[in-house]
Amino acid sequence: MNKVLEVKNLRMNFGGLSAIDTFNLDVSDGEIVAVIGPNGAGKTTLFNCITGLYTASSGDILISPPDKKTKSIIGFKPNIITESGLARTFQNIRLFSNMTVLENVMIGRHCRLNSGIIGAIFRPKTTVNEEEQVVQDSYDILEKIGLEKYVNEFAKNLPYGAQRRLEIARALATDPFLLLLDEPAAGMNMQETKELDDLILKIRDEEKISILLIEHDMSLVMSLSDRIIVMDYGKNIAQGNPAEIKRNTDVIKAYLGETFA
Repeated sequence: MNKVLEVKNLRMNFGGLSAIDTFNLDVSDGEIVAVIGPNGAGKTTLFNCITGLYTASSGDILISPPDKKTKSIIGFKPNIITESGLARTFQNIRLFSNMTVLENVMIGRHCRLNSGIIGAIFRPKTTVNEEEQVVQDSYDILEKIGLEKYVNEFAKNLPYGAQRRLEIARALATDPFLLLLDEPAAGMNMQETKELDDLILKIRDEEKISILLIEHDMSLVMSLSDRIIVMDYGKNIAQGNPAEIKRNTDVIKAYLGETFA
């Protein structure tokens, strides 16, 4: 399979502290890859480097969008990386609380619009048509995610699990080929986690989007992932499919607990 993301010898230093140390990772087309590890291992820092919130100290990050040439995104701003086809959610929910569910998704479509300031002022037919299409596209995404019944609700009024799903819907609105999920199951109950499991598989299988996720819920990780990367002190200490990770004694003791032995 073609690799859609390659992280090569990545380092991220904060003063004298090395948060990521010569880290390597890749995600293939149609693959779900999970990054696990203890708090402080460098997982979210890794995501921040990939999505342009941090500029890595050294190394390279390569993306291969569908039907386009491979390119490095080191030093790119977050909005340019989003336009290139990478989208993410955050560990802490970052919705526009006082906007409706539909409006939150519509914001995600902004990077795909062609109308500029002139269009907004004079509102030619092309601009009006584009705005109508954005509304329809956003509603279609809500239907796929199962949130259409909340379309006119303020985001702050949604149940917690629905707010998590709305973040994913907004990310999907950017039309990504790679979706990065930072602890998507955090704070969810068992039923919400099961629904999230189904949703992630649906996104991969029906929308043909590759997935890279950080997660502490090992049941979710084991059921979803094609491949798991174990991170500690900024380094890749183990990787493999779920069965291989389950058999790794050091990983079991350090990260999964004896119940997975």
